[in-house]
Amino acid sequence: MATKKQILVLGGGFAGVYTARHLERYLRPEEASIVLVNQENYWVYQPLLPEVISGLVGLMDVVCPIRQLCPRTELVMREVEKIDLANKVVVVSPGFRPRPLELPFDYLVIALGSVSNFCGTPGMVEHVRPFRTLADAVSLRNHVIYTLEEAEIETNDELRRKLLTFVVAGGGFSGVEVLAELRDFVEKVRRSFPKLRNQKARYVLVHAGGRILPEMSESLALYAHKLLGKRGIEIRLNERLVGATSEKALVGSGFQIPAKTIISSVPSSIPLVLQKLACEKDGGRLKVNANLELAGHEGKVWALGDSASVKTFSGKRAPPTAQHAIREAKTVARNINAAIRGGSSTPFAFEGLGTLGSLGRYSAVAEILGVRVSGFPAWALWRAIYLAKLPSLRQQVRIALDWLLVLLLPPDFVQMRVVREAGIARQHFEAGETVFFQGDLGDKVYVIRSGECDVLRESAGAQRHVATLGPGDYFGEMALINDVTRNSTVRARTNMDVLLVPKNDFEALKSSIPSFADVFRKLANARSIGNPESATK
Repeated sequence: MATKKQILVLGGGFAGVYTARHLERYLRPEEASIVLVNQENYWVYQPLLPEVISGLVGLMDVVCPIRQLCPRTELVMREVEKIDLANKVVVVSPGFRPRPLELPFDYLVIALGSVSNFCGTPGMVEHVRPFRTLADAVSLRNHVIYTLEEAEIETNDELRRKLLTFVVAGGGFSGVEVLAELRDFVEKVRRSFPKLRNQKARYVLVHAGGRILPEMSESLALYAHKLLGKRGIEIRLNERLVGATSEKALVGSGFQIPAKTIISSVPSSIPLVLQKLACEKDGGRLKVNANLELAGHEGKVWALGDSASVKTFSGKRAPPTAQHAIREAKTVARNINAAIRGGSSTPFAFEGLGTLGSLGRYSAVAEILGVRVSGFPAWALWRAIYLAKLPSLRQQVRIALDWLLVLLLPPDFVQMRVVREAGIARQHFEAGETVFFQGDLGDKVYVIRSGECDVLRESAGAQRHVATLGPGDYFGEMALINDVTRNSTVRARTNMDVLLVPKNDFEALKSSIPSFADVFRKLANARSIGNPESATK
């Protein structure tokens, strides 16, 4: 009997989830086990994310549990940290227990998508809001409601104008749909703000190209441009967002737009773990052949979706759309099936059925199989197609009800404030409780506020006492500085209260405050020469 194969799918977007769904159909449980790695346990219907901002659809109605979509697939809700192609192992982030998890594979599918990349552009990371994920949509909606609340009570006219100015960078489908929905939402809900009813809001779309919606025909793009212009949206073509502050957006030509809300759907890049992957790249994406096999790893590793540079038969790069990702997923699943059962691989052969884009307020543009439609008919077609493509009946019913109710009832503008836990937190340990074990990953630095702890180290099967630490002492930083696992076990000698400094915050402080970095650099030197009183990581 053939050995059961291990198939590992990285990513829970359209590409990853549909690959797992097709594999479940093609392969029997005894032939292969399917494992999918994703940071969330849900799949998001990305085309409807702009409508989350305006409240046209409910937050939970655009998501579906991956376990329901792929009932036979094992879900690992972790972040991918390392891909070892040579040893056929993927390392994912730790969970509650700070130990790395290694996932072996016989066949690997890489579908990690893309991430926002603001590096090298001043102020973008701090002041520009990305729009790629469900969390981005919720955060943006809350921010917009907050700016309206502040504008209502603000007495300074200049600040009020900034609060009522909304800038979006990127004139593709994502940018246009976000600004159209945002504009409709603001114009509807500000009627509930007495002091804003007569105030004019400003909406600006900044696009680097010569026309918006470059994915569509020129006539439809021109129609969209004129329609958005009639609705009061400023469109600045051949301009690029080159920076931002808390007060304004900076455009390449030197033009400045005073605003408190700046959104960008561009630029993007593959995740860092894929940038580090030792394989060929094409235009910043993973290079694949016609069968979507990773170059140099044919028959064992496939890449698709936004992570890969996928070419169609015509030689064009496949756009990052759901329809292409779904077809790519089916091609990959067929080829893995052929690799396991024997057979020839199938090349990816899909050019696209057309494009759809919403313009808000019952208007859209569509180009389906060469037929161009605009206005209300395109909007009705847009909704019908997207409703039909939802993978579950539950989602179809709930989205249809959302769209019906919004015609009868005014939109709500409740701000769902999500409070992020403070980076530096407090924690209490009872006497005898272990803080961390030798061999654990270093993810925090500990500062003792009260109580004592013992530092224990195991060697040759025996555990010895290294040091006792008390109030004012700190420990755990060596594993972070050297990027290694803990070399000691720390256990509370008495009841103990500590401050926890997470790795990211520790790195930020160390890189930003020279004196802070000097303290730990000296400590690292002392510990490197074997000072027993400070020999814990």
